[in-house]
Amino acid sequence: MLPEALTALAAAGGAAVVQAAGSDAWEGLRSRLAGWFGRGDAERERGELERLDRSAADLAAADTGTGERVRGRQEAVWQTRIEALLEGMDDEERVRAAGELEQLLDQAAPPASGGGGLVSGNTFNGPTAVQVGYRGHQDVRFGPQA
Repeated sequence: MLPEALTALAAAGGAAVVQAAGSDAWEGLRSRLAGWFGRGDAERERGELERLDRSAADLAAADTGTGERVRGRQEAVWQTRIEALLEGMDDEERVRAAGELEQLLDQAAPPASGGGGLVSGNTFNGPTAVQVGYRGHQDVRFGPQA
């Protein structure tokens, strides 16, 4: 069983696949993640590229009624794949691979805006809650200055 931090990293990887699919970030994440999974094996990397392409196609084909379910399933699939790869490594290799994955995900993350989740120019009539999250961290604020 993986430590909680590595499970969270794997979950972030699954979420990154779903978030990037169909976006401008897809090609970069797709190739880097396939390389990460391939670990220097070109055939294995090709197989991962095919899996990633199937995931992207499934996400693109989802309609409004099934979209949330398909996204959740794809996140879980990729989280599980990442966890399985990490679990199969010795401690030293796991530390190195986790660092590589974290760096890969940081590169794939959307650039930070100057506002850092700033909510501006909105009118709230009544109780207000604003929730912002990234890579497993949630910032929830309630009240008139949310």
